[in-house]
Amino acid sequence: MGKARIKLIGKTPEELEEVCKQIVEIAKATGVEIKGPVPLPTHRMSITTRRTPCGDGSDTYEHWEMRIHKRVIDVAGDERTLRQIMRVRVPENVQVKISLE
Repeated sequence: MGKARIKLIGKTPEELEEVCKQIVEIAKATGVEIKGPVPLPTHRMSITTRRTPCGDGSDTYEHWEMRIHKRVIDVAGDERTLRQIMRVRVPENVQVKISLE
C-alpha cells in the first residue's frame, strides 16, 4: 500500500474545490485513508504599469493582479484507487502533480 501526494495548482478556487471534491469522493468510495484538501498560501503576482508610454501628462497607473491557489491532498491507497483518481476530469487551467512515496 503506497502513499500519494496530490498537489493542485490553479487560478480559480472554485475549479480547485471541484477537483478536490471528486478526489475525496473517490477515496471515500474505495475506503482508503485521506488527508486534506489542505489549502496552501495563495501566491499573489501584481504588476503596476504606467498608462502613457511616452511620459507626457499626469502620472496614471494601471494595476494588474493574478492569484495562484494551491491545495494538497495525501491519499494512502493502492494502484486501483490511484487509477480512478487519474481519470478525474481536470479543467484546463488546473495543474495536477502526483508524487508517490
